[in-house]
Amino acid sequence: MSRLRTTAAAAALLLALPLSVVAASPALAAPTAPDTAASAAPSATPSATTAPASALVELPRPTGPFAVGQEILHLVDNDRPDPWVPSSGPRQLMVSMYYPAHAGTGTPAPYMTPGAARALLDVKVPGNHIPTEAVTGTRTWSETGARPFGGHYPLVVLSPGFTAPRTEISSLAEELTSHGYVVALVDHTYENTGTTFPDGRTLPCVVCGTFRTEEAWKALDASRATDVSFVVDQLTDRPHPAWQYARLIDRDRIGMAGHSAGGAAIVPALLNDDRIQAGVNLDGTFDYRVPDTGIGGKPVLMISHGQKDGSEDDSWKDGWTKLDGWKRWLIFDGANHGSFTDLPLFMEKLGLPQGPDTTMTARRGVDLTRQYVVAFFDQQLKGVDQPLLDGPSAADPEVRFHS
Repeated sequence: MSRLRTTAAAAALLLALPLSVVAASPALAAPTAPDTAASAAPSATPSATTAPASALVELPRPTGPFAVGQEILHLVDNDRPDPWVPSSGPRQLMVSMYYPAHAGTGTPAPYMTPGAARALLDVKVPGNHIPTEAVTGTRTWSETGARPFGGHYPLVVLSPGFTAPRTEISSLAEELTSHGYVVALVDHTYENTGTTFPDGRTLPCVVCGTFRTEEAWKALDASRATDVSFVVDQLTDRPHPAWQYARLIDRDRIGMAGHSAGGAAIVPALLNDDRIQAGVNLDGTFDYRVPDTGIGGKPVLMISHGQKDGSEDDSWKDGWTKLDGWKRWLIFDGANHGSFTDLPLFMEKLGLPQGPDTTMTARRGVDLTRQYVVAFFDQQLKGVDQPLLDGPSAADPEVRFHS
């Protein structure tokens, strides 16, 4: 288990590209198209950009029976000033809503905005010549404006790693949705490389590189939990929810999952919001510690990457003993901190190494993450027994169960 919060290993995946690699690749060295020309890949055909389709990342196809609709929400918390830039006014969040939909009734959803993609590349690879569409042209399986598939579905709120845009866990969001969940994927403003708002502004990461103490990280976790509770408020408010398809949400079945700092935030979220019933931490250090009294018996799934020397994060060892409900701690051998996200898909596409101890392929990391997270929420929010979570499986030799 690593204390990394998408700062060194995970951020390096797509983002630490040497210019020599860019110059050597005709697809990546192509002139940048105007932002207005950048588009996401269609849900059934390759993306139309200035770079050839072979140079673009394709997210793994969701495995569930539902097609995936997507809508973007801009939420404003008028009761809370922004915690990082109070002078900016109330806290504002951009949220990608995913919902079960009828296939072919919408238009292809982009992976991320050109402004956010450009900010991502400019911050992580200063002076780069990587075209924006190398990111925005990523093929997704979501459709904007798709007609909802009627029913009531559990809600899962997803929180990405620190410095990372919300799109880093798009594959997980699409997979959950395809299995009958509504998913709210949250950008925590000023905590990632860039968040694009409806007025066209892309706000930068103000707090990147500023946290030095455990107390500072604890405050970040608590702030994220507050963001998540506000999103739940907005989606479940009666009679005027902030989302036009809020009727799809079963307000009695709500969970949260996150990667890195987003995973760490499940502790304050589970402690402080009775509506959030279950949580998944994907490789995030518990700077907001599990209290001695537990978290009210709520179920928790913890997934970490294996380390060559077998060392463990002290916050996980401490938290594990204090969790007082159903719990599992899984270790993905051969994975790294970013293996739970989409980022290694970009690295493999570019032919870049993932680290000396990484043996798990990008696709395998995404597939295992999706499989076990869906199984957890199926069991905890839908009441469907999942033998996959009972112990080691011969089909998944990379997955160890901590005891």
